[in-house]
Amino acid sequence: MTAGHMQIGEAAERVGLSIRTIRHYEEAGLVVPSARSDGGFRLYTEPDLDRLRVIKRMKPLGFTLEEMRDLLQTLDALTTATGAERTRLQDRLALFDAAAQNRVQTLRDQLDMAEGFARQIQDHIAQHR
Repeated sequence: MTAGHMQIGEAAERVGLSIRTIRHYEEAGLVVPSARSDGGFRLYTEPDLDRLRVIKRMKPLGFTLEEMRDLLQTLDALTTATGAERTRLQDRLALFDAAAQNRVQTLRDQLDMAEGFARQIQDHIAQHR
């Protein structure tokens, strides 16, 4: 194995995703292994893991595979963009930020409602003891 590369099992363990999930994201075009071993095994680098971590964080917020792909392409393009193109990409990134913030707030609201329900049940239990 090449220095700085790891096989899919280690990558999965380090990121906290299953091998199957990583393969699914590869099939969807979200992440591509940086290399392949002589035996054809997928090899990942730390930047590949960073990409997987972005995907993992987007998933609970309900972002679609297409939205994930769009964000990753935006992030990739920002590394080399200049001028008006950079400004356009930063604006695109700001839209993702706003969407993420809205989705986080929705989850907070749902959690607050769920916690209120749990407290209500606990109160009923305490009243009937």
